[in-house]
Amino acid sequence: MRIIVHGSELSAATAAAALSSVGHQVDWWPHEEAPWAQLAEADWLAREPGVPAQLEASRQGGSLRLVDSLDTLGEVDIAWLALAPDQRDAAERFVDAVAQRQDSPLIVINNSTFPVGQTESLEGLLRHASQVAVVLPDMLEEGRAWQVFTRPTRWLLGCEDDWAADQVRELLRAFNRRAEVFQRMPRRAAELTKLAINGMLATRISYMNEVAGLADSLGVDVEHVRQGMGADTRIGYEYLYPGCGFGGSNFSRDLMRLADVQYATGRESHLLEQVLDINEHKKETLFRKLWGHFHGQLEGRTVAIWGAAFKPGTTRIDHAPVLTLLRALWAQGVHVRLHDPAALSTLKQRLGEHPLLTLCADDPYSACEGADALMLVTEWKCYWNPDWRRLSDMLGAKLILDGRNIYDPVYVAARGLVYRGIGRRANP
Repeated sequence: MRIIVHGSELSAATAAAALSSVGHQVDWWPHEEAPWAQLAEADWLAREPGVPAQLEASRQGGSLRLVDSLDTLGEVDIAWLALAPDQRDAAERFVDAVAQRQDSPLIVINNSTFPVGQTESLEGLLRHASQVAVVLPDMLEEGRAWQVFTRPTRWLLGCEDDWAADQVRELLRAFNRRAEVFQRMPRRAAELTKLAINGMLATRISYMNEVAGLADSLGVDVEHVRQGMGADTRIGYEYLYPGCGFGGSNFSRDLMRLADVQYATGRESHLLEQVLDINEHKKETLFRKLWGHFHGQLEGRTVAIWGAAFKPGTTRIDHAPVLTLLRALWAQGVHVRLHDPAALSTLKQRLGEHPLLTLCADDPYSACEGADALMLVTEWKCYWNPDWRRLSDMLGAKLILDGRNIYDPVYVAARGLVYRGIGRRANP
């Protein structure tokens, strides 16, 4: 098939790479705010496993072409929209421009997170009955985008037209061989489902964080509670891990989009408001534990932080808990020594130079030099099994603040360290 992909999101890059890898002829037109010259230098794309290599291979093989306008394009079979939520105007301009040039049948695939009903509006820009707009919500995960796209567990397909559904199936046939992965539904239902999924996941995380706070107050190890809840088949284990808050641009934007959808219908979103408030509050959890341990005497102390990215496997720090944590620590005059295996340049670009921040690129232990305590914020694999004897010698107060509950409290305490997690604790 002949495909034009428009957008500069991870979903656009992944679609261009994956579709061109299986024989389709793909033209990729990045959004003007992030042209290819900028994307080629972006850390978040360079570190996405599989995607950059396939983009280059497809360009070299001729199945992928980078374009900066529609002027060089002929007619296409598929127009794939993978734009940011605030780029609706660009989506409408693109669809209108493609439709003007096109007399043959056309499928517009909306892979963007726009308001519910936007796909129907895009179809209104098309010219005749054999031009149809469908919804294929973006379900990618940063750090696993290639795997999720090429070996999907499911695709949500919002489509009322049988012919268009068949065309989408043909487009993605190479990724639909192990088992049937398409779940078809009306377009508005698919748009709302994408938002509702992230709303539910965020609610589970926030609820578990509330339980962890209660466990702290009652002297209960929240890990026992998590195991007990997860063993109930009505609940399961997924997204029941308490932590110091979630971040990420896509997740946060989807939650705000869901809230906007509810407000637009005249329904107040009390639950979603609470979920968002709980998450923002949890981003200061490690600071409050530090404050409590030192009885508020924080000025002049030094704290090591492991992890800045909002999740392992990415360089992004959008809405990351570390940003809230840094502001709270600096307000108390705490010097921070921070290590992250991938996101330091992003953090420096975002924050610039700060007199109370030292970025440590060498190894995780360099961040602990002269520190009183260590905060684990992002659960990168390189942090899972540290040298506890070395940490005990390096940390002045021998305090470990585990924001992701990846360590065994009893084991850490047996090494002579004070352990404080999210709903978990142990003393030497």
